[in-house]
Amino acid sequence: MDNLTDWIGRSETLQDRIAPTPITALRATLDHPAAAIEAGSLLPPLWHWLYFLPMHRQSEIGADGHAKRGGFLPPVPLPRRMWAGSQFEFHAPVRVGDRVSRTSTIADVKSKTGRTGTLVFVKVRHELRCNDDTRPALTEHHDIVYREAQRADDVAPPPQAAATGAVWQRQIVPDDVLLFRYSALTFNGHRIHYDRKYVTEVEGYPGLIVHGPLIATLLMDLLRHNLPDADVASFQFKAVRPTFDLHPFRVNGQPSLSDGSGKTVRLWAQDHEGWLTMDATATLR
Repeated sequence: MDNLTDWIGRSETLQDRIAPTPITALRATLDHPAAAIEAGSLLPPLWHWLYFLPMHRQSEIGADGHAKRGGFLPPVPLPRRMWAGSQFEFHAPVRVGDRVSRTSTIADVKSKTGRTGTLVFVKVRHELRCNDDTRPALTEHHDIVYREAQRADDVAPPPQAAATGAVWQRQIVPDDVLLFRYSALTFNGHRIHYDRKYVTEVEGYPGLIVHGPLIATLLMDLLRHNLPDADVASFQFKAVRPTFDLHPFRVNGQPSLSDGSGKTVRLWAQDHEGWLTMDATATLR
């Protein structure tokens, strides 16, 4: 654990191309009407997660379905790994057909002791560039948290009530097919999203866990459905509480006038009991 900060500053660059087929597949998964994806079409915000997929060999996969510890990410010796949140700045359009590169850098590694034991937080900075442009089209900071295995005496943190008065709402039924399709689209082998026996018996959760990036994508999709001409300048989200496949959940949105500009949109997700599960903010140009 003492050597994990040695990973700060490590970097890798991957290459890809914005192909139309993943976009068509995610449109179907989000229940959009079928539509032709033409070259030059804009890639919606957050849909860059369909590219630069983790192509680890089968022999490199660990017991949880992720790649074994080590490699680019620091080898954190804790069994549970979750996507805690992300912050984005959208600088320039990304279009279908673009050649894209993503440079990822370990920006920070911190550990602390919490109510449930040791926690390790890893922040990764991603910069996505299109074609031969040296300037990033997108900057993302990705927050990962590693935790100890669940213990019998662990006490869950108190839940937080979700806001009321949403202007936009959509109910989502997180069935096994939705979670499988999103896992497949992002080549995510993490077993907490599709292996009920593993997630309940090994990691101690009550059901399959809905992907944090999927919920964030649904929040952004809600914004784009209600403000189809919106130009998103920045977006950030924080996972507050796990969402399980046992009940429908809801995504909500409300443009804020409190900043005086009318360009801030608050977005949030809540479970079937009304508890806040994800909190997000989008800023429009």
